[in-house]
Amino acid sequence: MNPDDVEKLRKALAAEHAVLFAYGLLGARTSGSLRARMSAAFDAHRARRDQLRTLITARGGRPAEPDASYALPFFPSGPALAAKLAVHLETGVTAAYLELAAAQDVSLRRYAAQAMQEATTRSYAFRPAQPPAFPGMPAAAPPPSPPSSPSSPSASQEGG
Repeated sequence: MNPDDVEKLRKALAAEHAVLFAYGLLGARTSGSLRARMSAAFDAHRARRDQLRTLITARGGRPAEPDASYALPFFPSGPALAAKLAVHLETGVTAAYLELAAAQDVSLRRYAAQAMQEATTRSYAFRPAQPPAFPGMPAAAPPPSPPSSPSSPSASQEGG
């Protein structure tokens, strides 16, 4: 048992607790297909939470318990803000798993990579537009427009 790995697992678990709290709130405030995606995300995070608890106890550690409440960065007053908050949640949990990706145990690194991939994929499902093909790459410059030639009355008569 590596105590650093257990601490990384505990941090990931704490992030999952916070995400579950927020998705519980979001699920109650959304409807339709958005609510279905929120519920699926909640279920996925609940499964990760349970796996993390098992991984921690198997290594002799004590799992972090959830707080009674968590502060949200903003209140989701409508579907657009609910989706924006979901993207924020998935990005935050990805950061927690990034630390776990540096674990000594190779199986934990694989676990973290899979969790990050799933969280990133979920975050894109909540975005209103398709992300760029290469995030972070500067946008291509627009193609140059052809030089404009002065229009003359005779040129317009020739075409007519």
